Amino acid sequence: MRRREFLSLLGGTAVAWPSVAHAQKPGMPLIGYISGATSDFMREYVNAFHQGLGSAGYIADINVLVEYRWAEGRNDRLADLIADLVQRRVDVIAVGGSTPGALAAKAATQNIPVVFLVGTDPVEVGLVTSLAKPGGNLTGITILNVELLAKCLELMQDLMPPATRTAVLLNPANTLQIKFERQTLQRAERTLAVRPMTFNASNPPEIDAAFAAIAEAGVQALVISGEYFFLTQRDLLVALAARYRIPTIYAYAEFTETGGLMSYGTNNFDAHRRVGVNTGRVLRGELPGNLPVEQITKVEMEINLKTASSLGIKFPLAMLGRADKIVE
Repeated sequence: MRRREFLSLLGGTAVAWPSVAHAQKPGMPLIGYISGATSDFMREYVNAFHQGLGSAGYIADINVLVEYRWAEGRNDRLADLIADLVQRRVDVIAVGGSTPGALAAKAATQNIPVVFLVGTDPVEVGLVTSLAKPGGNLTGITILNVELLAKCLELMQDLMPPATRTAVLLNPANTLQIKFERQTLQRAERTLAVRPMTFNASNPPEIDAAFAAIAEAGVQALVISGEYFFLTQRDLLVALAARYRIPTIYAYAEFTETGGLMSYGTNNFDAHRRVGVNTGRVLRGELPGNLPVEQITKVEMEINLKTASSLGIKFPLAMLGRADKIVE
């Protein structure tokens, strides 16, 4: 799939792919793609989505059209953007990495199929009735963002000296995800005998303020939630962790590859590719309610030795041996 350009319309709200917008051709299906992030941030993930579509037999502008909508970090815009897609009478809605977006899509339509990617349990948040048989008009992909929060705490315990003061950064704007993250942290307190401090941030200024407060509190190790907003702010988060010299673990390999110390999580690109595959299956006529929600359970650990050296951290050989990738 060759890389194409985005064309922004209506002040960045609607983005067409490829570079020239076309009217829907008779008989050609139309996908509505919605993301809580920006078009620039989502570029490579949309490439992965198109790879999945291609493997299902659908190529953009050849036998399928795609309309894009970007909330640009504002979840309050999701309902209106999805309502616009419903009005356009798209054949399927694909939600790229947003629990609030998936819930907004469910609230907007009971007729148009929805294929989602979320980092929460879709049953617990009310998207589907079960993973094996979702029922209704929704199906999709779920990754282990919430569940892996405790494992990230455990890895920091393995890396840092005993009695290290640890903190977790959460996004309160995603009210459902933070609810389950807090429950995960409560269980971790019992099983790991660790009681991390928690800090909140929902926008870049709040991230700046949170890091200043984290440093002032004497935090010596930090875990960043896998909530999708933080992935959109990876450059800022990595820069602040370096500025305040706080060893930090992240939920996505993209952080480690841009200078973060360590990551532990699922492959985000593969998840978006799977959304494309399942969107293609729905276009071929499979009912979303009969398509099991896929759980991506394979996790990868990456370590950045250059960052570790700058922080004066030496990884145990056992941890290095477990790493899937080492950045030197």
